[in-house]
Amino acid sequence: MTHFRLLTLLCALGFGAHIAPRWAEIPPPQAPAAAFDWPQWQGPDRTGVSKETGLLQQWPASGPPLLWSVSGLGAGYGSPAVRGDRIFLQATHAGERASVVSALNRADGKVVWTRSVGRLVSNDRGPGPRGTPTLDDDRLYVLTENGDLACFIASNGDRCWQRNILADFGGRQIHWLISESPLVDGNNVYVTPGGPRAGIVALDKMSGKTVWTSQQLSDEAGYSSLIAADVQGVRVIMTLTSSAGVGVRASDGKLMWRHTPVANGTANIATPVFHDNKVFYTSGYGTGGALLGLTAQAGEVRAQQIYFTREMQNHHGGVVLVNGYLYGFNNSILTCLDFATGKMQWRDRSVGKGSLVYADGHLYIQSEDQVIGLAEASPAGYKEKGRFRIEDQGLPSWAHPVVSGGRLYVRDQGRLAAYNIRRQ
Repeated sequence: MTHFRLLTLLCALGFGAHIAPRWAEIPPPQAPAAAFDWPQWQGPDRTGVSKETGLLQQWPASGPPLLWSVSGLGAGYGSPAVRGDRIFLQATHAGERASVVSALNRADGKVVWTRSVGRLVSNDRGPGPRGTPTLDDDRLYVLTENGDLACFIASNGDRCWQRNILADFGGRQIHWLISESPLVDGNNVYVTPGGPRAGIVALDKMSGKTVWTSQQLSDEAGYSSLIAADVQGVRVIMTLTSSAGVGVRASDGKLMWRHTPVANGTANIATPVFHDNKVFYTSGYGTGGALLGLTAQAGEVRAQQIYFTREMQNHHGGVVLVNGYLYGFNNSILTCLDFATGKMQWRDRSVGKGSLVYADGHLYIQSEDQVIGLAEASPAGYKEKGRFRIEDQGLPSWAHPVVSGGRLYVRDQGRLAAYNIRRQ
């Protein structure tokens, strides 16, 4: 029995029926995994950093060559996940009033299959999902803006299990809707319902059954996504909640630390950055960032603030760590900080406030005002290597860019475009 058939059979035997009809009974063959997949939020390691090389070091005046562009995919702010010959993207289906996930052909952007995940929700910043799908082997994990968490077979969209994290764990919908991307680590999938004694929960990734809830953490969810790391032999799950930068033990959810100075009372969004037994948290609205030193003893992890800085008040675009330096927007100004000390190296308005990822010596920046830029990642100063403008879709361009397999993927609401950034 093939690996694909075995997985499909396990799903069929163990868990629920399809909610949406399948578009094709026989899935296309899956290409071998690419060396530079982007299988989840912020890439392979959730750092926003790609190890890919051989990319353009300077863009033409009009930007890199456009390979393809597709429109009408549905509203939403989430970034694509890329693996092999498939792209996975969350969006809306206006006709069905549903929040959906779709698989697209990497070659041309055409839709292969679409599945409804749950009820569509909207607010003053637009409708639809804010998260990025998470790929793990042949499983695809999706969390919607309404708290519907589902597991699918990635190759054909068969549904394995589904539950609602707000209903199941007593969480409350947050003002601008649930925005996190689920974390898969080891045997579990982790999410932040923000419920009483269930600020963070671990579920068995194969069945969806509850493994633990964080009994000492009841923080309402923020808009950040979880990361996992080993701290001197202790596996820890970290995030930025509505109230604090926190860490819980991966084995049982026990609270390890809760650091409130890095959180504001409006929206805490940026994913934490972990390196060398230290974690950096940052938020906007007049707050700033802090580096915490982490030490483990007898299975417990303690956190102590190394520094606090007002020079990195990151609103929504996140920060990346490259060769000992942090890059991200301090409000609307792109800023470079020394990770170890917090000392500012430079600041520049760049292409305008937005999000960024790193690959092959450069920052790929997506302005919320529809400008895409390329700049050197160097503490010596800001050096722009190209920029181009994308068509305004009527809402801020808040999705993060993705670099995978010599391509730059740019999502803005219902439009997804692929650009050739491979050096010839």
